[in-house]
Amino acid sequence: MTETVWAPDGSNLVVHADNADFLPTLPDGAFTLIYVDPPFNTGRAQQRQETRMVLNAGGDGDRVGFKGRSYDTIKGALHRYDDAFSDYWSFLEPRLVEAWRLLADDGTLYLHLDYREVHYAKVMLDAIFGRECFLNEIIWAYDYGARAKNRWPTKHDNILVYVKNPAKYHFNSAEVDREPYMAPGLVTPAKRELGKLPTDVWWHTIVSPTGKEKTGYPTQKPEGLVRRVVAASSRPGDWCLDFFAGSGTLGAVAAKMGRRFVCVDQNQPAIDVMAKRLGAHAEIASCPPA
Repeated sequence: MTETVWAPDGSNLVVHADNADFLPTLPDGAFTLIYVDPPFNTGRAQQRQETRMVLNAGGDGDRVGFKGRSYDTIKGALHRYDDAFSDYWSFLEPRLVEAWRLLADDGTLYLHLDYREVHYAKVMLDAIFGRECFLNEIIWAYDYGARAKNRWPTKHDNILVYVKNPAKYHFNSAEVDREPYMAPGLVTPAKRELGKLPTDVWWHTIVSPTGKEKTGYPTQKPEGLVRRVVAASSRPGDWCLDFFAGSGTLGAVAAKMGRRFVCVDQNQPAIDVMAKRLGAHAEIASCPPA
């Protein structure tokens, strides 16, 4: 095995590297949780520009806010990456094979995709992990953005959940946030107060364009979504891995929940965002090409 910058008793890491070069440097079974949100192969460029509001004391800003206060809109860095591959599956398959190798015996993989590729990924993961290791398909449903008029509007992503060993995987439903009952009058007051466990359909908003979570990175996922994954499938002190880390949401959640993490991305804009977001909780490292 090539020398690695990671150590089981070392620091959390943000790694600037091609994951195809970095993953083989890691030892077998090192991670309890792997969450990956790879490019969806949409065939188009993804981009988002940071914006922030600055109070304009003179009252002649371009936006009016709370109590009539005037604000200037300041445009920041434009983050962009190409979400198109001529051979998507030869790109993704070896990385998923590495994910299987890197999972501990009680570990779990969450693969976040959308309707374009998820059915192919299910067949691929059945072959890599074994069909008996399939745990769930989670539907993340949201209600935001434009609505098509010539078909049913697409407002969900798919998350495939596979375990390394179906007899030993870690899953703690007691740690998962609960949801309000849709018909609270039909349950006891005690149940109504406690709430119900989520099913495999998760209703959760996207990252608010004006919220504190927003980093400006395209396709950033909300912390609430990833928090549920981390809570259910890892324990405090466990190592978590995201090798398509983007804005570093897994690292942000893991740091808040007492887990250790490695976030990997080859794009410099992603590293810049994660250095700002996770720099207090992780070392920034790099892995030279193989």
